[in-house]
Amino acid sequence: MREFFHAFFYEPLYNGFIFFIDIFPWFDAGVVIVLFTIIIKLILFPLSRRATIAQLEIKKLEPEMSRIKEKYKDDKQEQARQTMALYKDKKINPFSSILPVLIQLPIIFALYFIFLKAGLPKVDETLLYSFVSKPENINMEFLGFINITAKSLFLALLAGVSSFFQIRLSMPAYVEKKDGVRSFSTDLAKSMNMQMRYVFPVIVFFIAYSISAVVALYWLTSNVFTIVQDFIIRKRFNPSSTTNH
Repeated sequence: MREFFHAFFYEPLYNGFIFFIDIFPWFDAGVVIVLFTIIIKLILFPLSRRATIAQLEIKKLEPEMSRIKEKYKDDKQEQARQTMALYKDKKINPFSSILPVLIQLPIIFALYFIFLKAGLPKVDETLLYSFVSKPENINMEFLGFINITAKSLFLALLAGVSSFFQIRLSMPAYVEKKDGVRSFSTDLAKSMNMQMRYVFPVIVFFIAYSISAVVALYWLTSNVFTIVQDFIIRKRFNPSSTTNH
């Protein structure tokens, strides 16, 4: 597992970072991380696009899903089977949003090890690919005033705030049914919605601040990119969807 992580995440990111610093010596490490994040998000764009469209398709199925819940309200297993059958019939993968998130976790770990454990700005030449040259100097000060290997309250706050707006766009507020009927499932759905919208951004802030500014900067850039990406996709898929949040 460790060898897989090094071969497919740690070393490629390390070499990519050094490569950009070498060909753009006037860029500081933070600017390179922003570019890196954008490139990663562009690579993951097909997956993210499918995930966003799947969310919109699922939202369109809410009337049919409500009928299934009402029809099989006393048989949760059959309710789940009918719901999955509906997804299959409409060719929707309800779990498509999980993969883009999972892929980014090892990237965050790799950034942590690269910037806090690999000895930067000193370059470990044993990790460099044959076509990657060692740069003369690496500026670790983002925009001249934030050391991305240290903690940054400012960037951590921006990461948390951007997470709030990104989740708000992708996850509309939970609306209770007009009949006022409460159940464990409705309470759980409401609780999950509230936690994702309000608790998760706080968690992001504490994680981003606890590790380093580089993680906060990656998270911030990723969130901003995702917000713009989702807004464009939703606008094209359903013009009214961007006004329903």
